[in-house]
Amino acid sequence: MGTVMDQKHHQNALPGRKVDAQIAVRSITFFLLYNLMGIIHSMVCLLVAPFQTFEQRYRFVNLWTYGTMWLLRHLSGVRIEVQGLENIPKDRAVVIMANHQSQWETFYLQILSSPQATILKKELLWVPFFGWALALLKPIAIDRKKASQALKTILRVGKQRLESGISVVIYPEGTRQQPGSLGRFNGGGASLAVSAQTPIVPVVHNSGDCWPARSVWRFPGTITVVIGTPISVTDKTVAQVKQEYVDWISANYPGELRINKAGQ
Repeated sequence: MGTVMDQKHHQNALPGRKVDAQIAVRSITFFLLYNLMGIIHSMVCLLVAPFQTFEQRYRFVNLWTYGTMWLLRHLSGVRIEVQGLENIPKDRAVVIMANHQSQWETFYLQILSSPQATILKKELLWVPFFGWALALLKPIAIDRKKASQALKTILRVGKQRLESGISVVIYPEGTRQQPGSLGRFNGGGASLAVSAQTPIVPVVHNSGDCWPARSVWRFPGTITVVIGTPISVTDKTVAQVKQEYVDWISANYPGELRINKAGQ
């Protein structure tokens, strides 16, 4: 989830995006309301969590997500279009792999597939209020500085989450990319899927067009989310599964794909 700490202001607008007075005022208003809602709601979540089941806690925490999406639509003029929602299984947990461009998808994917556990860097859980509430959702926290240990954690805890009926969401690029860009994809998600013999549901979107990474600006427009049919891992190697995912996400990116390092 996004926080005050990672909302760094860009000195210049993104290429081709002009920040006029209206966008500036709406963006700053969104930023203030979004964080104020998050702080208040996080404190309430911590108070009521001991009295809730995991499913109840998950839905309650994500009221902030719904509030954020409402603000984004009515204040910033951002529409959301989802294609292929029927491809997310309702009767089993899966590994969901998505590209990473902003904080937006870390919110929205939580309400597309519920419940779920997200793989994230452990430092996020230390952020006051936001991180504490995030910890209530059973995320899989890893130390990205220790790659081998991180992979072991993903395989061990990820398999536990899947076996308990909780889907696992992975952003294999690791860091957020600029709009129209795909970064290099690691093999952690493919390794988990093969190890647990669980299908991968591929997801690709263009969230950076409206909610760019490390920027306070929110641009009006449409965020398109494309959800693919599950990728089977039966009788496939990790390398084969990863390549199949990379090929799919490269072919289905919604909009102009200017930089594609995914297959490197």
